[in-house]
Amino acid sequence: MLISVCIGSACHLKGSYDVIDKLQELVEDNNLGNKVELKAVFCLGNCQNGVSVKINEEEHIYSVTKKTVNTFFEEVVKPKLTE
Repeated sequence: MLISVCIGSACHLKGSYDVIDKLQELVEDNNLGNKVELKAVFCLGNCQNGVSVKINEEEHIYSVTKKTVNTFFEEVVKPKLTE
């Protein structure tokens, strides 16, 4: 699974590096390093809605914050790994 996190200007100001750091921690804590790759990217075109995150080549762009990253990981990332 490839998780792309926007680090463009708007997302950077909204905490994209905090989201990346927490996602890295969650991947390591759940021993998913061999299944999940994190990638910093520029502009996913969803600037108004917080830190933009995309999984694989899906069209859906998720809005994730430092406060919601745990929920995003548990409710979106982990279930998609078992699909």
